[in-house]
Amino acid sequence: MQSTTKDIKKYCNSLTKYSRYKTREVFIGQIPLGGNNPIRIQSMTTTDTMNTIATVEQTIRMVDAGCEYVRITAPSINEAKNLEVIKKELKARGYNVPLIADIHFTPNAAEMAARIVEKVRVNPGNYVDKKKFDLIEYTDAEYQEEIERIRERFTPLVKICKEYGTAMRIGTNHGSLSDRIMSRYGDTPLGMVESALEFLRICESENYHSIVLSMKASNPQVMVQAYRLLINKMETEGMNYPLHLGVTEAGGGEDGRIKSALGIGALLEDGIGDTIRVSLTEDPEFEAPVAIAIANRYEGRGDHKPIKEINETPIDPFVYNRRKSFEVLSIGGGNVPRVVADYSNRKISSQKDLNDIGYTYDVPSDKWNLSDIAADLIYLGKNILSFNCPNGLTAIYDFEVWKDLENKYNSYPILTVKEFTYSDNKSHELNFVALSINDLSTELIEKIRNDKTVVIVLETDNLHGMAEQRRVFFELIKNEIQNPVILKRNYSDLAFENLQIYSATDFGALLIDGFGDGVWLSVNELKSKKENSGSYVKSFIKKSETKEKIINRLLFNILQAARQRISKTEYIACPSCGRTLFDLQETTEMIRRRTEHLKGLKIAVMGCIVNGPGEMADADYGYVGAGVDKITLYREKNIVRRNIPAKNAVDELIELIKEDGKWINPVI
Repeated sequence: MQSTTKDIKKYCNSLTKYSRYKTREVFIGQIPLGGNNPIRIQSMTTTDTMNTIATVEQTIRMVDAGCEYVRITAPSINEAKNLEVIKKELKARGYNVPLIADIHFTPNAAEMAARIVEKVRVNPGNYVDKKKFDLIEYTDAEYQEEIERIRERFTPLVKICKEYGTAMRIGTNHGSLSDRIMSRYGDTPLGMVESALEFLRICESENYHSIVLSMKASNPQVMVQAYRLLINKMETEGMNYPLHLGVTEAGGGEDGRIKSALGIGALLEDGIGDTIRVSLTEDPEFEAPVAIAIANRYEGRGDHKPIKEINETPIDPFVYNRRKSFEVLSIGGGNVPRVVADYSNRKISSQKDLNDIGYTYDVPSDKWNLSDIAADLIYLGKNILSFNCPNGLTAIYDFEVWKDLENKYNSYPILTVKEFTYSDNKSHELNFVALSINDLSTELIEKIRNDKTVVIVLETDNLHGMAEQRRVFFELIKNEIQNPVILKRNYSDLAFENLQIYSATDFGALLIDGFGDGVWLSVNELKSKKENSGSYVKSFIKKSETKEKIINRLLFNILQAARQRISKTEYIACPSCGRTLFDLQETTEMIRRRTEHLKGLKIAVMGCIVNGPGEMADADYGYVGAGVDKITLYREKNIVRRNIPAKNAVDELIELIKEDGKWINPVI
């Protein structure tokens, strides 16, 4: 018997009607969070906290860029004390932005900071808990003894926060769960949730409720599942604390923006989230405009066209399972999601026109060379190629055009529902059928069920399009329809910076739930908003690149961020803070230049030992600041080379990769 949305699977108000999940209101200084308040924007400084002027000036830039809260690291009591000096200097310059102290290992620093700033952030995984990457078996009694030890060490901070009216974020990070939590739950979303709830219950026992919660991970899939599960668990215990959203160690550039939008947006789509931070390996003032663009999309979202309510949820929202589909000519089944390139509005004069989607034609050998991001399908509409389509690239034509093709080799039709229903002259191998939720009928469902050549192209024009497309998937599952589905979204009059965010959210929110056997993005034109959007907006449009090339790269980046298709090296890079022991941006770029050809490898670049070992839990290799001019290298979670001089560290990293047999020479 399937469960209803009202029972163990509940994590939001509705899966079809956009509605903000109502949390309790918590004041951070004079700026309230949660309740009926708008989604708040925040970021974190990267300066040395002891450098008052540098920190103040960076904070001002962040506020001017749109930050409503600013977080500053306080790794020791000296930094905690200096927060008061920073605060006074900000006020002297006319800035009253609430400050948040970021605490890790040191309760005395937290207790000092709580008397000064408006909010403190503690990580349950390393605040008075143990993190030595030891697997220890705990009896129930020993486990409870550890909780009581934590209660004794943590309660003084709770009492100070209560006395001073200071808010607290209990911020769990996927990679820094304590040994105790790991021993019982593993590095799972449930472990993340239970880690936070232990601390939260201590707060509640002291009648302290000025609390914000977060469940961050570098893997958006894990992050989304953890937040959903947290809400579910809070519901069962009668809690409704506001939620801080973020994908940690997202990296920089396009990758960081896409990964952040995918994880944060997937939750905002369901009305979850009260404040957001986009973590980029860039100067922090560049984070706020991205966060604002993500949040602004949900203004007026409640006015969308109605979508029929869901009474039964056929999936487990807390566990990833890909929707089962059968294969139709390499689409669906066990294949990675396919990428469709839209050339319907582009004139194709020669083979060179396919360079933009990863196909390069060598005239002397009469052969095609494919890049790592070569599209799988090309929609030509009414255009007809004057040359043979390269092997590996499937052509899609409008049905009326396809019928009259003399050469139908590797070419297949896309049909409207009407054409599919009434036409007999279809392909015997593969037919794409374009439909939306309004096309679903008992007759159509039965016709698709009995046709193993059909690949559904799922479209939507609903303002709440992700939810509408998800609703179709639920209907397909309910009716045991296993035909592959390609997700298609159409955008118009949208700046590229927003296109990144919107498409990452719309596709990603479905992909991380296992929905979608392909992605197809249709855009009338690309433009940048950088010119009139202030100095903190970055554009990634190059004048030399065509629309098709940009969109093709975007789709592959979305699939990689959703962990559905790996096409390049992945970098898990922290955004830097006052603890960082080297120039993170410069170092990350240096490592990228020398390793970006290692497809599928995950390399973590971490500024300090505080977050390093934990937050790179998902990486194959780690490059971690261990001291001034010292780097420690990791293979997964294990230290392999300690305290290497920084000038030699990248070479040593490459040697380590070579030792493991994972190095390939770059193609010049």
